[in-house]
Amino acid sequence: MKIVSNEKLIKRNTRIGNITSLASVAVLGVGMYFSFKDVDGQYLPLTFSSLIVGFLLFQVGNFYMNRFGKSPRPDQKISAALKGMDDKYTLYHFTTNIPHLLVGPSGIYCLLPYNQPGTIAYNATKNRWKQTGGNFFLKTFGGDSLGRPDLDANYAISDITKYFEKKGVDLGTTVPDPILVFVNDKVTLNSEGYAGGAVTADKLKEYIRKRAKTAPLTPELLTTISQKLDSK
Repeated sequence: MKIVSNEKLIKRNTRIGNITSLASVAVLGVGMYFSFKDVDGQYLPLTFSSLIVGFLLFQVGNFYMNRFGKSPRPDQKISAALKGMDDKYTLYHFTTNIPHLLVGPSGIYCLLPYNQPGTIAYNATKNRWKQTGGNFFLKTFGGDSLGRPDLDANYAISDITKYFEKKGVDLGTTVPDPILVFVNDKVTLNSEGYAGGAVTADKLKEYIRKRAKTAPLTPELLTTISQKLDSK
């Protein structure tokens, strides 16, 4: 399997995560200093401003650190999960308008990694995913909540379809396949009732190999996509 990564973007975003995380600590420290020093409310506006700015910087820093600053990163976990795939497959990290794209004989895959631990289950009645367990603080304040994977999948299809249209690639009847990939080693997944793809990292390769028998790409389309993406 060929892997194409935007290393420049990864390094830049790692730097952003480091800087904003350190800045949040500094700003929060300033706010705490003045809160102890304030005896008559003189520094109250400064204290509150520091707390708000520090919290926002913490959120931004945590967002980037979760995706780019912690090793193994989600892209590294996906690459490891797909190790050993046929060399006709190409895995693109941060080179298109979706973070992780896999293209090969069995199809076009939008890979959406989720690093939340605990039990992740799909509620078919409410059409929602729910996480139980995990770190309460990180879920509440650290930007580590599960969100709406179902909506993420829809957005990914729309985004990559528009990307191919812009690149002059006619997908015809081929529809990109979004796969929710739960990469945390401490996750338990229950995807019963979910119509799309949802797997733990260790099952990702098996899922894709099975798809080769149901919705393969034509050799002509695969060649066209490879030429358009590799020409960037």
